[in-house]
Formats: sequence, C-alpha cells, structure tokens
Amino acid sequence: MNVLMVCYSGGFEHSYLPDAEVAIKQLGQQFGWKVTTTHLLRLLTPENLAKLDMLIFATSGNLPLDDAQKEAMLAFVRGGKAFVGIHNAADTSYDWPEYSAMLGGWFAGHPWTQEVNIIVDDPAHPAMRPLPRQFRVYDEIYTFKNWDRARTHVLMHLGNSSVDVSKGTRADHDYALAWCHDYGAGRVIYTALGHPDTLWHEPWFLAHIAGCLKWAARLEE
Repeated sequence: MNVLMVCYSGGFEHSYLPDAEVAIKQLGQQFGWKVTTTHLLRLLTPENLAKLDMLIFATSGNLPLDDAQKEAMLAFVRGGKAFVGIHNAADTSYDWPEYSAMLGGWFAGHPWTQEVNIIVDDPAHPAMRPLPRQFRVYDEIYTFKNWDRARTHVLMHLGNSSVDVSKGTRADHDYALAWCHDYGAGRVIYTALGHPDTLWHEPWFLAHIAGCLKWAARLEE
C-alpha cells in the first residue's frame, strides 16, 4: 500500500499536524505500508497519483491546484482508490464544489470546543469497533454544510444533550462526526475528530484512525 498524506495549510494551521504525521507513519509501519507526508501540493500530479493507493488529507483553506490536478485527484478516487479526510479536510477547497461532493460536505463552523458526548451509529464498522457505543472526548466540534445524512453512511454523531445546541448551525441539529461512502469505484471516509495534539497519542483514537485507513483500503469490512 502506497499512501500520501497531504498537510497543506492554506488557512488555519493546526498544531496537531506534526503529531498526526508521525502517528500515520507509525501506523503505516505496523501495516507494512509505505507512507509519505508532504506539504507540497505540486506532488499531486496524474503521474504521482498513478503510483498511490490512498490519499489522506489534513488540509485547510483553498488549495492552489490547477484543473488537471483536481481532475486527476477525483479520477484517482473514482477509479477505485482510497481517500481519507481528517478534521480540517472539510475546511478546505471552498472554490472546488466537486471536492465537497466527493468528501460529503464542507465545514460550517466550530461552535463547541469542549468535552462532548459522542454516539456511535455503526459499532460494527472497522473505524468504530475500538470505541464504546457512547464516549466522551474533548475536541473542537465541527458542523457541516452541503452535507446530508442520506448521501453517506454516518459512523458517529454528536450527542446534542452534551452541548448548547442553540449555538449550532443546522436546523435539523444533525451533527455527524464521521462518515463513509463509495465515490465511483473508490472509498471515502472522513473523521471530524483530531484537533487536540494529545488525541494523536491516545491508543483508542489511533485505533479509530487505523480502522478508517483499513476500511478505505478494503482490508476490513
């Protein structure tokens, strides 16, 4: 498995990124994968993508990609490869609607940075198996626009009773925090957790990330 993790910060630069890069590389070593991390968007060429099996995005802001790079990236996933989005992967590429459609939605705000209750929707999914049916975590909780539960498979969502829901951004108060779906012949999975640096040193969270990667790679169903 040949994996590229992209950590370009065109907007807010998250302090967790160095911890995440190390953690993803360590998981790659465990799985016997080749994992490369980069901040260089020029590496997203059709030629380089053809050598990859998985893209991981932890990007922010608009990405200075040309049309050929954008189409190559979407074709990469549609053609049967894997895409994993982490936290701020939803807070990026606002000038690229096709990216939002592929990922499943865009960041709409983070009204709650606090300890929250999270409810697991699919406990049998590889990304959710390491987690209890409900758990508490301190994180920066995203809300989403251009997102619809009917267009994806929700893995976990915010327990609204643990927050002041009046600060939210959605009339339906449906705040998913991880989801997955097919995109063409490829697989897309997104987790909204991961803002605190410390999470990237928590065994349960790393097991969650490992499950995301394995599902996207079709190693676990």
